[in-house]
Amino acid sequence: QVQLVESGGGLVQAGGSLRLSCAASGRTFSRSAMGWFRQAPGKEREFVAAATWSARNTYYADSVKGRFTISRDNAENTVYLQMNSLKPEDTAVYFCAADRDYYRDFGGPVTQADFEFWGQGTQVTVSS
Repeated sequence: QVQLVESGGGLVQAGGSLRLSCAASGRTFSRSAMGWFRQAPGKEREFVAAATWSARNTYYADSVKGRFTISRDNAENTVYLQMNSLKPEDTAVYFCAADRDYYRDFGGPVTQADFEFWGQGTQVTVSS
């Protein structure tokens, strides 16, 4: 059974940093794309960042470019999201996602439909 478990969320002041982790189990994702999405209260889930299997290609939402960095440790089957210069508008539940297919890159905008496996989410709250 595939499981994605996020950790590292919490409460931080504006301008601060957090590092989210997503540990996968049940199968290896070292050859699959992985990503992060978030959902704020009353809003739809939105794309944040994604990385291809080797992390050679990474993708970011415009709202987080230059502040967030996605990375992965394939030996540990884990993906990370380093979040710097956090803003109150970054407050959301952050979800980890993994692609079922191997060696796939994204041909266009990254969407939820690109991923088949999802974690339960971790809350990030940024106070002003």
